[in-house]
Amino acid sequence: MQGVLQEKVAVITGGTSGIGLAIAHRFVREGARVFVTGRDIGRLEAAVKEMGPAATGVRSDVSVLADLDTLYARVREEAGRIDVLVANAGIVADAALGAHTEANVDLTLAVNVKGPLFTVQKALPLLAENASILVVGSSNSVRPNEQLEVYSASKAAVSNLVHNWARQSRERRFRVNVLSPGPTRTPGLLAAAGPGVDQFAEAVVPLGRLADAEEIAEAALFLASDASSFVTGAELFADGGYTRA
Repeated sequence: MQGVLQEKVAVITGGTSGIGLAIAHRFVREGARVFVTGRDIGRLEAAVKEMGPAATGVRSDVSVLADLDTLYARVREEAGRIDVLVANAGIVADAALGAHTEANVDLTLAVNVKGPLFTVQKALPLLAENASILVVGSSNSVRPNEQLEVYSASKAAVSNLVHNWARQSRERRFRVNVLSPGPTRTPGLLAAAGPGVDQFAEAVVPLGRLADAEEIAEAALFLASDASSFVTGAELFADGGYTRA
């Protein structure tokens, strides 16, 4: 039985851990040829080894435009097109009001806003007709955490960008949507939140737990596949009800 992404070419930024890695694994299982990026070459090589011959790793920092040019040159040379683009790379470098630093604000906006913008813009010449673009947002875009105000603002900006891109996509015939996870069991969250994170999820998430990264990958698969062929400009909250609690 063929997978729903059989013979599709997918590019996933930030695909070496957490949600990005789970999405990459899911796409490979559905038959896609996957290009994944990351800034750490060791983690990138390990991720590609996990996924096998269907995966190609390209070291890339989405905030560096020359790195994006290198990524897409590699995709053009080896695959010739992009059927699914997942702009997942993101960073949390934040503080509460009164403790922000210029360096952390610049870094957050460079990776989380400038990064997705140019990840999409530079991919345009390679997009196949009816390609699906998926930008990973966050439930913080509508329910901001007081310790993550710049991060939350950056994810709200991503939602606005996608709304605009959907209105411009008629001629290029692509779809573009936002996938906004809620609290998810990833190495980054566990390291930042510490041992009380499960109790936090029980208290504030209506489903009473953290998401597994694989659950977010299932939502990504829906938006990437033809099952969502009439969905564009949408924001799908895979958050266990967190933004509605």
